[in-house]
Amino acid sequence: MPKRTDIHKILVIGSGPIVIGQAAEFDYAGTQACLALKEEGYEVILCNSNPATIMTDPSIADKVYMEPQTLEYIARIVRFERPDAIIPGLGGQTGLNLAMQLEKKGILRECHTQLLGTSSHSIEQAEDRELFKALCESLGEPVLPSMIANSMEEGLNAAKQIGYPVVLRPAFTLGGTGGGFADNEEEFREIMKNALILSPVHQVLVEKSIKGYKEIEYEVMRDANDTAIAICNMENLDPVGIHTGDSVVVCPSQTLTNKEYHMLRDSALKLIRALKIQGGCNVQFALDPKSFQYYLIEVNPRVSRSSALASKASGYPIARVSAKICVGMTLDEIQLANTCAAFEPALDYVVTKMPRFPFDKFSDANNRLGTQMKATGETMSVGRTFEESLLKGIRSLEIGVYHLHMDKFDGWDREKLLDYIAIGTDDRIYALAQLLRLGASVEEIVQASGIDAFFIRKLRNIVELEQYLKDHPNDGGTLLKAKKTGFSDKAIAKLWGVGERDIYVLRKEQNIRPGYRMIDSCAVEFDSYIPYFYSTYETENESVVSDRKKVIVLGSGPIRIGQGVEFDYSTVHAIQTIQKAGYEAIIINNNPETVSTDYTTSDKLYFEPLTVEDVMNIVTLERPEGVIASLGGQTAINLAQPLTDFGVKIIGTDCIAIEKAENRNAFENLLNELDIPRAKGQAVTKIRDGVAAAREIGYPVLVRPSFVLGGRAMQIVADEEHLRRYLHTAVEIDEDKPVLVDKYIRGKEVEIDAICDGTDVFVPGIMELVERTGVHSGDSISVYPSFSISNRVKGIILQYAKKLGPAIGIKGLFNIQFIVDSHDDVYLIEVNPRSSRTVPFLSKATGFPLADIATLVSLGHSLKEQGIDMLYPDEKKRWYAKAPAFSFAKLRGLDAYLSPEMKSTGEAIGYDNSLTRALYKALQASGVKLQNYGTVFATISDEDKEEALPLLRRFYALGYNIEATAGTAEYLKKHGIRTRIKAKVDDGSTEILDSIRQGHMTYVINTMDVRCEDIHSGSSQIRRCAVENGVTMLTALDTVRVLLDVLEEITLGISTINA
Repeated sequence: MPKRTDIHKILVIGSGPIVIGQAAEFDYAGTQACLALKEEGYEVILCNSNPATIMTDPSIADKVYMEPQTLEYIARIVRFERPDAIIPGLGGQTGLNLAMQLEKKGILRECHTQLLGTSSHSIEQAEDRELFKALCESLGEPVLPSMIANSMEEGLNAAKQIGYPVVLRPAFTLGGTGGGFADNEEEFREIMKNALILSPVHQVLVEKSIKGYKEIEYEVMRDANDTAIAICNMENLDPVGIHTGDSVVVCPSQTLTNKEYHMLRDSALKLIRALKIQGGCNVQFALDPKSFQYYLIEVNPRVSRSSALASKASGYPIARVSAKICVGMTLDEIQLANTCAAFEPALDYVVTKMPRFPFDKFSDANNRLGTQMKATGETMSVGRTFEESLLKGIRSLEIGVYHLHMDKFDGWDREKLLDYIAIGTDDRIYALAQLLRLGASVEEIVQASGIDAFFIRKLRNIVELEQYLKDHPNDGGTLLKAKKTGFSDKAIAKLWGVGERDIYVLRKEQNIRPGYRMIDSCAVEFDSYIPYFYSTYETENESVVSDRKKVIVLGSGPIRIGQGVEFDYSTVHAIQTIQKAGYEAIIINNNPETVSTDYTTSDKLYFEPLTVEDVMNIVTLERPEGVIASLGGQTAINLAQPLTDFGVKIIGTDCIAIEKAENRNAFENLLNELDIPRAKGQAVTKIRDGVAAAREIGYPVLVRPSFVLGGRAMQIVADEEHLRRYLHTAVEIDEDKPVLVDKYIRGKEVEIDAICDGTDVFVPGIMELVERTGVHSGDSISVYPSFSISNRVKGIILQYAKKLGPAIGIKGLFNIQFIVDSHDDVYLIEVNPRSSRTVPFLSKATGFPLADIATLVSLGHSLKEQGIDMLYPDEKKRWYAKAPAFSFAKLRGLDAYLSPEMKSTGEAIGYDNSLTRALYKALQASGVKLQNYGTVFATISDEDKEEALPLLRRFYALGYNIEATAGTAEYLKKHGIRTRIKAKVDDGSTEILDSIRQGHMTYVINTMDVRCEDIHSGSSQIRRCAVENGVTMLTALDTVRVLLDVLEEITLGISTINA
């Protein structure tokens, strides 16, 4: 049936800030959907509070509301805009939950707004565990024995009846939040308590555990005509028990028989027909590897996290098609690049998804995997075989590993490795390979790990080829075999004991180079040309090289803490600007979650690892005018020098400029020439030099590796003992890896993003951070325009920027961070000669498209030619605040104390004519619970007590109960604040932890002396307990001050009549 003409205005709800379990996949889906609806002529209204993504760009929808994703705000938007319809299934669990709330509260009925796509009844059937179970049973589809529990008592009874082990799944949560396996009553009680809190409806499914089964997913699609297709199926390398977002996933499935494949496909299609799903849907199965017994795990009645992977793996745009089905179109009416949408994709290649974990940043976090997702991002790789696909995926991860080998396991014996692989961890696959190197049998490994023998045999093929390579050095035939299997030049070089460049030269001599195959969704059954490619060492090359002038843009790889979707925003803008400037725009990236890896974004997409070898192969084929490396974060910047060494032209900021900004000595000399002050510091390559430098500079000092992203391994150290421990354990220190030791200056932190064209500089805005130095800027609340620095300070900052841009040689974007001390003296912290995390936020707040302006500068168009002839434009009259979003609850063992090491996974925006209200909205949008009553618990370090006193007095004046540990309580009482004393955790008491668990505390305020940083201290246990029980945790007094400003604004005071 044709698209609907009775509706004109459609509301799309996004997924809000990025958290573990709900990441950029939903921004990709939402962006696709908005563009598809606009393509069909509808007016699109978008609600999403995430400033980092391209989805909230003004060009994506007709109107963009970046308001908090709560019922209160969305309801106000619906009442104001009066949309004809709303699409619930594109904003992840957040969007789905909000749409359901709007319907249940009668707001959609009141505003005559329809719910498009899958009906609310069907959504409820799929989401409500009991209804879903009843539906499956009525269809004769097997579901696990399970019971719904709404309380601890009900849960314990259910577990007793079903029998341990059981798995707990809270209703209406994302990424498996709060779920887990329980083998006994003690484990059950701990997980159940948290699960009940985290479920918005306080409902938990207690289910029989089927650990060890294969986990299989089907991405399926259905329209209103009841046409249903399977887009692709995916298989987890790990058996059931590890969240699919944390598992290595292979597409299409590799170990299913034809009978098993069709059995599960038929089941998935039967289910979505019974649910009357309209659009994309994800169905998860558990399959017994020893029989044809299977169970339905769950159905996501919406575009899911796996949909982005399935879209990129198959070339089938799931979100785009889903959006068009929602407005009444049928699959046979929706045209894709080469067929109609009713055609099931066929894959003649193997896709591997590798999860990217944050454990390299958080060594304290437990790296054991379970049903609660922990990965922050993922890579996708494509090859002709599983081996090739896997090895490409490994070198895409950027974790210091370039092959199926991790140094960590080199000294381990068989027994230790066999024990280790029994537990799912982030690095288990490397332990499996090490076992094979030690001669362990496939059967032995299968028995210990539960992983299918097919995958272990594939790993064995790689390990056996390693030995074959060692036995046949410098042999052309062996080299070709290794390249076909996916080995990198670097891995071959190590096995042969030569340099990586030697392998490159040998390949050139032997004419061993990759061809590029097309991902066309129909395995070449139809003639088509889709400019979406992967490399493989076969004779055929399907990538047609045009004679147009070309520019290659390097993407930013997998999302991780410190390098998120913000860089994809800049990449997409650059691509669009390059195309408008008349060039062919080519993107190289490996992240399936993002808009840059949609093949319709650029003229050509290469889905490849971002390594020198893989990029050079494409450069050799395409012969571009140059490569832009300044927009893909540190990933792309790190490739600039090696590409330059190969003779590749870097467009925009070149390697000489990058070296000036990132090489410590060169940068110090430049600052001295320009008379720009910075904190005293030294780069050291030996532990004794570090100790001597700290003595000379004076404690406290800030220590970090010289090349750092997201403040990784950065710490404030207060004495020699802690410094020695840091240099011994936290970082590798040698001639190639110097450590920076800087004087720690306490003050306000100020940040700018700027553009330089080699001569002139443009600074669109100055951002002031709420938290002082010592908290990573990515974890701090950032405000534009600045709210407390003087005009004199602004003038100094602007003059420093004006000097630095041309002196370094910047041609494009750069970012500078400053400290302003109590005397209004300005010190420079660092210059990043590239696009930064704050570019999307500042672009949206100021209205200047920074990435577009910078790209034109890189292509040779000066700022003046673009009509920009000022250093600093007039500041906006409205306030814009960016607040961090954390995923602490997902990473057990991670300390929530804010420090120079970045910990946030996403961000949210708040804006208003009042600064306090802008901050209020930003905090709400980032997920902070704001409650203007209750109990505040404080445990404050001695050095912070004086500063904390007026803040706690303000809480007291608002009517909060104040509780504190003995030292803090005595200090507060002495100053007239009634305080209840709580016994310290360090003294063996559980009183504080019990109060938090019982929900008696509204806010926990904890500051600590930098000398006392100990992950096992009472303070750290309090912080962990607060996070796990959903209590708002504050570790910086500046954040407390902002919170109080907000609470005072929203709280009506009380007083006597004659006060």
